[in-house]
Amino acid sequence: SLGSVRHADNELLAKLGYKSEFRREFSLAETIAFAFSIMGVVASVSSTMSFPLVSGGHVGMVFGWLIPCFFVMTIAASLAELTSAMPTSAGLYYFSAKLAPPRWAPLASWITGWANMTGQVALVCSIDFTCAQLIVTALNVGSDGAIDLGAGPTFGILLAILFTHGIVCSAATAVIARLNIFYVLVNIGTTIAAIVVLLVCSGEQRVSTETAFTTFENNSGWSNDGWAFLLAFTAPMWTLTGYDSAAHISEETANAAYAAPIAILVGVGATATLGWLLFIAASFATFSLFLDVLGKHGMLAIWSLIIVVQYVTGAAQGVDASRVVFAFARDNALPGSRWWKRMHPYTATPVNAVWLVMALAGLCGILGFSETALSSLAG
Repeated sequence: SLGSVRHADNELLAKLGYKSEFRREFSLAETIAFAFSIMGVVASVSSTMSFPLVSGGHVGMVFGWLIPCFFVMTIAASLAELTSAMPTSAGLYYFSAKLAPPRWAPLASWITGWANMTGQVALVCSIDFTCAQLIVTALNVGSDGAIDLGAGPTFGILLAILFTHGIVCSAATAVIARLNIFYVLVNIGTTIAAIVVLLVCSGEQRVSTETAFTTFENNSGWSNDGWAFLLAFTAPMWTLTGYDSAAHISEETANAAYAAPIAILVGVGATATLGWLLFIAASFATFSLFLDVLGKHGMLAIWSLIIVVQYVTGAAQGVDASRVVFAFARDNALPGSRWWKRMHPYTATPVNAVWLVMALAGLCGILGFSETALSSLAG
């Protein structure tokens, strides 16, 4: 029964050194949906299309995505194995503590924990800032260039997005779990729609198969083509992140030792596959992407869906980051840990940790006023 499964989960967690405080509401399907949605394939590809485009052209888009995916899958497989053995929200820093030699375990865990937590917060900002930029682009296209928002209004949109994400991420686990089914439907539906649109609507502009798969162009500014091609790897590197989220919600997952690792593998595999198909479609469309292929109104329709995908990706990442903060605080590794590890009595979720993440992500967003810092944060 489900009750006995949850009891076994809690017993395993106790063996790992932690008391169960969450409600185990995530099913296998919802855990997979969460791990997949956090990567937001169509929005992430749209946001990072410029990197393979200038660093390899057609070859950069097709193979600049495919090749790194094989390496990412090996990392995902290793992480899935560790999560199966140690399903806890502590995730990476707990794994580091157990795998490192006893003498170095505290240092390895401390470094991993801080690196993971700061990365999680920065990723929330990066995703939501990109969402704000997508909104700004839509307003610019819709107004035929009349509306051209600068750094200030974009930062304001970022803060609004973060505020709404704080509300969503503060909800009870059952609500968050059900929302992820909606997230994954929007993600997959929009991705498939984008692929079909690029292939069907490009018409006579569509290039030959040979061109789509073999034409290499280096417009990166680097004279070495091999180095330039490596820069095309930026797109999958930015997209295929956050799949450790399944580990971070494992204390909210029923049969976590099974469901969490499966979610990691399926999430990465599905994202890698759909992302590759989307880049192939873009390569065939001879770079005349949504605006040229669909016209202004068609582009705004598909762009609106991409904005929704980016928004729900940020919501999923907010949950992930808050669980990392909670876990680190539970081990008293953060300043003010007693506040950030506190669970809300009604939702049974770490609401304080959620709002800490949103506040810190907002502070990171100030970097958007610097073009140099922005290029590192959001791209």
